[in-house]
Amino acid sequence: MTPNWDDMRVFLAVAREESLSSAGRILKIDPATVGRRIARLEGSLDAQLFTKSQQGYILTTAGERLLDHGLQAEEAMRAAAGAVVGSTESLSGQIRIGAPDGSANYLLPQVCAKISDANPDLDIQILALPRIINLSRREADMAVTVSSPTAGKLLVQKVSDYKLHLVAAQDYLDRHAPIQTVEDLKAHRLIGYIPDMIFDRELDYLNDLGIDRVALASNSVPVQLRQAALGAGICVAHDFTLPFHPNLRRLLTDQVSLTRSFHLVRHQGDQRNERLNRFAQALTRGIRDEVARLEAEAGT
Repeated sequence: MTPNWDDMRVFLAVAREESLSSAGRILKIDPATVGRRIARLEGSLDAQLFTKSQQGYILTTAGERLLDHGLQAEEAMRAAAGAVVGSTESLSGQIRIGAPDGSANYLLPQVCAKISDANPDLDIQILALPRIINLSRREADMAVTVSSPTAGKLLVQKVSDYKLHLVAAQDYLDRHAPIQTVEDLKAHRLIGYIPDMIFDRELDYLNDLGIDRVALASNSVPVQLRQAALGAGICVAHDFTLPFHPNLRRLLTDQVSLTRSFHLVRHQGDQRNERLNRFAQALTRGIRDEVARLEAEAGT
């Protein structure tokens, strides 16, 4: 028997969330109904799709095979919807963007607010995670990344370069020995990422500077910056974050200046979805403008 699309939607939600209750919240149906729909789908296919463990509902081998087909069907449905509504003047529906928490906290709120102003019927969700967003499982419709992925059926577009510098609070600088060279950093307290939780090589800033000890570490950029702003030590900061932390001062700018890039990554199957294409254009343009505006403000 061919499964119906409604049951496939439930299956995809449980596969992503690994929980009946979480899937139910997304689908706006109760967990018991989610469970019944999964049971109905398994019955129609005569196959067990999930095993229940302490971690939640985990896909079986049969479930993994169905997932590939389900994602293809979902992409086809999205493309069809995009073709119908994409030609309208205003965007509507829901779009989810995944992003590292630095850009998610300091760039996307302003950018998405402007897009929302222009499209009042559009619901925009920002998924801020200090890790790579799993687009293959449809965690998001698109993702902002700090490196260009080389695997998977993805559309990748470079969005913007951005700059980073060493920073510290003026209060910290007043209380500690002067910092005139990179070598001087070894006598100071450094703030950075938890070494074994750096999810992208592009983020391993301190290692590139020969720093092998991080006294205060977090997997979150806002936490690192908050610690630096409180005078706890020195960290590497995106220039576009500095207008939000006016007491932070850039250090050794003539010796240490890093450049990284944002990329927008999308499902290859969405390339004909006019609705998502239009949103991606607005998002890309907005990020470029916001990076330029904030970096200019940081330099004044």
